[in-house]
Amino acid sequence: MSDQTMFEVEAPGALVMNLVPDESTLGRSPLSGSILRGNASDSISAGIVFRERELLDHLTFRCQGTPDQQQAFEHIMGCALPVTPLVAVSTDVCTIRWLSPDEWLITVPPGAAFGLETAFRATMPGHYSLVNGSGGLTVFQVTGPSVVDLLKKCVSVDIHLSAFPVNKVVSTNFAKATCVLHRTTDDAFELIVRRSFADYIWRWLSDAADEFGFWVEP
Repeated sequence: MSDQTMFEVEAPGALVMNLVPDESTLGRSPLSGSILRGNASDSISAGIVFRERELLDHLTFRCQGTPDQQQAFEHIMGCALPVTPLVAVSTDVCTIRWLSPDEWLITVPPGAAFGLETAFRATMPGHYSLVNGSGGLTVFQVTGPSVVDLLKKCVSVDIHLSAFPVNKVVSTNFAKATCVLHRTTDDAFELIVRRSFADYIWRWLSDAADEFGFWVEP
């Protein structure tokens, strides 16, 4: 294999439509029409701090995970494909979350999806699927000393640190919706939610966090 990165590889012989938005195309957060307000005076005194990591690119990757595919994946992404169930792997530029034995959710910075898709076409051997679902997902980050107590109100999985360690990821219910729940530190979680559920989950979170002191990062 060459030493090209995922943004430098071109797919030979492939007809690829360039769907990268130009500078005049502006994305909008699914919460752009919501009133984002907490009841805490600052982030230091708050029991819960909320931030949306909006407009990231999200791709669902499916493959059999053969040794050749794992090698190609590491070459493209710069990190190993997480094959251990319920585990997420992160680097400075991407997060790969295990969803099932042959399915992963890849999150990369805004605008990176096209280069990544091109690199996969050029490099990945065997049968695989890579679907860009960027417009349909967003990431909510909740942190703080009361985050576990907050999530106990919202999800049915056991999130005690002994049962849900750092870098564990599960697909679960959230109130009457669903989310992918990923623990990033002892007191921090990411919720990957569908765009159509974003306002509902935001409202549920803000109401459930009210008793702990709730701060919204701009």
